[in-house]
Amino acid sequence: MNEELEQRLHHEEITLATNKKRALAFFIDEMLLSFLLIIALWDSFVQAGTTEEIIILTNSFVLEFMMMKIIYQSFFVMQYGATLGKLALKIRVIDTKTLDNPNVLVALNRAIIRVISEMLLYLGFLWGILNPMRQTWHDLSAKTLVVNA
Repeated sequence: MNEELEQRLHHEEITLATNKKRALAFFIDEMLLSFLLIIALWDSFVQAGTTEEIIILTNSFVLEFMMMKIIYQSFFVMQYGATLGKLALKIRVIDTKTLDNPNVLVALNRAIIRVISEMLLYLGFLWGILNPMRQTWHDLSAKTLVVNA
């Protein structure tokens, strides 16, 4: 763990968000984005007659769904320091250099690596559970932390 960063966090009275809060925020965001995808594809879902057709339909929009996640994560993290799920749980993402909201490039980097981590069986998220600073692969790549707001 970086002692200088730890001292800066302590001096600013910033505490790390728990894994439980992060997981719940993740769940909220995933449900919200899934709900938006269902709304966007509602007519197609209604026409699908079987579960198999719904699965095929959903799989045909995987790239669009990943892009939606990247845009959602990037915009909200850059603009507000948090997604809607994180806002609901009063946690936020900060840049380790500035201890403020990440800029657009950092937020975009974080969002892209986050989607890649999801595609790799969520191994990057598991890494965050085992990391002393609770940094996932996308946090390490973007040099960010998730803290209590």
